[in-house]
Amino acid sequence: MSKKDKKSHIENELVDEVQKETIQVEEQTVEEKLQEELKQEKDKFLRLFAEFENYKRRTSKERMELFKTANQDLMVALLPVLDDFDRAYQEIAKTNEKDLLKGVELISNKLKSTLEQKGLTAVPVEIGDVFDADNHEAITQIPAPNKDLKGKILDIIEKGYALGEKVIRFPKVIIGQ
Repeated sequence: MSKKDKKSHIENELVDEVQKETIQVEEQTVEEKLQEELKQEKDKFLRLFAEFENYKRRTSKERMELFKTANQDLMVALLPVLDDFDRAYQEIAKTNEKDLLKGVELISNKLKSTLEQKGLTAVPVEIGDVFDADNHEAITQIPAPNKDLKGKILDIIEKGYALGEKVIRFPKVIIGQ
């Protein structure tokens, strides 16, 4: 073989090696590109999945809140009826009509138990309790009969009620000054 042929043969081998390396580099870059695209799609999928889970959780919570307070309007409308039953019971108790008193008491208890089954509860308040603006509604202040009753509840004008954990009517009270 001549020098020229040897040189040409070596050049051909070098070109072949360079081409092989170029092909390998191109294959790696294609593979790397595919890996990167796969990684991006996985990330996109995970974000979308997390967003959907948050949506499900939020709507479930909103639905539960709606169920808890769905009867609120009806309950608020029935509160004056409860108050009227209490007033009627107190007035009939002053008379000798024991059968009438018993009938009013039965109807009142049935109504109260039905509303309690639906989540209505009376807000506990007693005469002599310390007034708390967060839990009571002060109608008026009157001079306290003694110093011990200053800032305390002297009379309860209207009972307060809660539906579940939400107060739908605060107790209306008179406090000592």
